[in-house]
Amino acid sequence: MPPEDFSINRRTLLQRTGAGAGLLGLSAFLPIHPAKAQNMSNGANNFYVSDLVTRTAASFPDQFRMQVVANLFVPKTLDRSAEAPAIVVGHPMGAVKEQSANLYATKMAERGFVAMAIDLPFWGGSEGQPRNTVAPELYAEAFSAAVDYLRVQTFVNRERIGGIGVCGSGSFIIAAAKIDPRLKAIATVSMYDMGAAARNGLRKGVTLDQRKEIIAAAAAQRDVEFAGGKTEYTGGTTHQLTAETDPVQREFYDFYRTSRGEFTPPGSSPQLTTHPTLSSMPKFMNFYPFNDIETIAPRPLLFITGSAAHSREFSEDAHARAAEPKELLVVPNAGHVDLYDRVDLIPFDRLDRFFSEHLA
Repeated sequence: MPPEDFSINRRTLLQRTGAGAGLLGLSAFLPIHPAKAQNMSNGANNFYVSDLVTRTAASFPDQFRMQVVANLFVPKTLDRSAEAPAIVVGHPMGAVKEQSANLYATKMAERGFVAMAIDLPFWGGSEGQPRNTVAPELYAEAFSAAVDYLRVQTFVNRERIGGIGVCGSGSFIIAAAKIDPRLKAIATVSMYDMGAAARNGLRKGVTLDQRKEIIAAAAAQRDVEFAGGKTEYTGGTTHQLTAETDPVQREFYDFYRTSRGEFTPPGSSPQLTTHPTLSSMPKFMNFYPFNDIETIAPRPLLFITGSAAHSREFSEDAHARAAEPKELLVVPNAGHVDLYDRVDLIPFDRLDRFFSEHLA
C-alpha cells in the first residue's frame, strides 16, 4: 500500500489515545529518517541463514478460507521416510515472519525439528484486508491452520507438533492451544498479553477513562472508513528518536527501524510497518488469552522472559495461572527485544530440550 493511502496525525493520535497510551507504544508518528546505528551485541542475527537447513515457501487455508503464508524449514539431514516432530513459530505483534520467527524456526530446524514460521493474517504475505487489521481470533486460528498443514506432511509425525509464540504471538498461541489439543507443547518468548496490554497498558498505566477515549476514537474512525475515508493507523514503533522517546520505544526502534531487524514486506511501505489500524485496535480489549489457561494441562508450557524485560509481567501472570507442567525461565540480563534475535542470549538449547522431551 503506498503511503498516500493512509494517514497518521500526531496531534489527532495523542488526543484520541490519551496521555497514558504511550505505555502501549502509541507515540508520536514522525517523518522517516535514515536508520541510525544499531546495537548488534550478544550475537544479534535476525536474518540468520543456515547451510544445514532447507527453506521452502508454503501456503494453506485457515477455517475462514484465508490463505496463511509461511516458510517451512527442514533439516537437510532429515530422513523423509521417517516422521519428525514439528514446531510452528509465530512472529511478534506488528512484525512479519522475517522478523524473529524465521530465526527461531531456522535454529530449531538445525536441532532436528521440522519448523514453520507463519505470517499472521492481515500481515506479511498472508491474506486479509485491510492490511494490519487487529483480529486476535484469526491470529490464533493461523496456528491451528499451520497444524492442519503439518499433519498431512508425510515426513512429520502428526502427533508430535508444538509451537513457539514470540511477543504478541505468545498470547495468540496460548489462545489456540486452549481449543486445539493437537498442539502438544507450547513455549512463549517475551510474551505480551495483547488483551491486557490494550486494556491496561504496561504495569496498568492506562486508566479506564483513557481506555474509553481509545474505544471512542476507534468507533469514530469506523464511521470515517465506512464513508470512504482514509484508513488511519496507530501504535507500533516510532520512526524517529527524540529526547522524549521512552525506553520501550527506543528498544523497539533499535530492532524495527534499523538494519538489525527492519523488513518491509511486498505491498507495504516502511511508513506502515508495525502499525495496526486504529479502527480495529480495540478488538484486543475483548481478548483474554489467559482465561482458562489451566485447561491446557497436562500439555506442558514453557514461558521464557528476560530479567530486564518490560513485558516480564505477562509471562509471570500466565505462569501463575497455568497448571502443571509449567516452567518460567528468566534469562539473565535480557530485555524484551533482546530475545527476538540475540542468539547469545536466546536459550535455544533449553527450547531443544523442552520440545525433545515433550514431543518425544
